[in-house]
Amino acid sequence: MAAPERTQRDITGLLNAAGHSLSNRLAAALAEVDLTPRMQCVLLHALEEERTQIQLAALSFMDKTTMVSTVDELEKRGLAERRPSVTDRRARIIAVTEKGRRVADEGQEIVDRVHGEALAGVAPSERESFLELLTLLAGDSGPGPIRRARGK
Repeated sequence: MAAPERTQRDITGLLNAAGHSLSNRLAAALAEVDLTPRMQCVLLHALEEERTQIQLAALSFMDKTTMVSTVDELEKRGLAERRPSVTDRRARIIAVTEKGRRVADEGQEIVDRVHGEALAGVAPSERESFLELLTLLAGDSGPGPIRRARGK
């Protein structure tokens, strides 16, 4: 029995392979400052404005369980802490410590370097179009909470 004829390249496979390769390179590079990509992402978004764990999880494309363990680790390392919100005392936000800010700055330099290296093979005149295409493929519905499928 013959396989179905492919009329398009395997975009899913190519994007998965590229994402996996870049994720591994980024994780190895961030290990230089003892961070994971998830930790860097949370620190960065928490520094932008006051945000709850749920908001940070959505922005970081993490499920609730992964977010809790990530924030636990950030707290353990003295990089962030859970605090009551200034605007809503019922809400708890993730506040980045001064140590966390310094580490996030170092981490962002690493992220920028790795991303620059990843794009080095793309002509400067084509980079913006490439990034726009990736954004289009990723969807413009905005970040939403990631939920794990429940087992039956």
